[in-house]
Amino acid sequence: MRCERICSLSRYLMADAMNAPMTASVQWLERTLDDSANRRISLPEGFLCADAILIIAANVAGGMRVNEKVIEAAVNEYLPFIATENIMMEAVKRGGNRQELHEKIRSCSMEATRRMKNGEKSNLLDLLAADPAFGMTRAELDAVLEPSLYIGRCPEQVERYLSKLRPLLADVEASTEEISI
Repeated sequence: MRCERICSLSRYLMADAMNAPMTASVQWLERTLDDSANRRISLPEGFLCADAILIIAANVAGGMRVNEKVIEAAVNEYLPFIATENIMMEAVKRGGNRQELHEKIRSCSMEATRRMKNGEKSNLLDLLAADPAFGMTRAELDAVLEPSLYIGRCPEQVERYLSKLRPLLADVEASTEEISI
């Protein structure tokens, strides 16, 4: 709920930021007074909104603990569903019909999801390995499940972002033990 509030307030702030350019566009660089009422409302509200967003974000992130084992279990549980396109394309390379494979993946995914909803483990990979149309063993399917194959450029993007952030937070990091970048 707090993250949804951040999202809502952020949309408001982005829309509020359009106030100044819209006012400037109708003034045509003339000094008129039609912007004063607008500025008295939009500027303070923008700062109050940004402050509220930061307070809520700090509340959400404060004391956050990452349980890597829980995340790993969730990734392992759902990765087969994410990998189905790669599995299908590998099966096509081995001579399978894309349309038929797509339908088989859909029905197997529905079966595996039904099991999961009943508290059982997903058996998607076992179902796909058992289907001769895929021509893949369980070991070959497992090889397609390397998580790093599905994160794209995330590591580079995070590093680039952090490299921009480090100089801005150097003073904060030096004065606060809890912050480490």
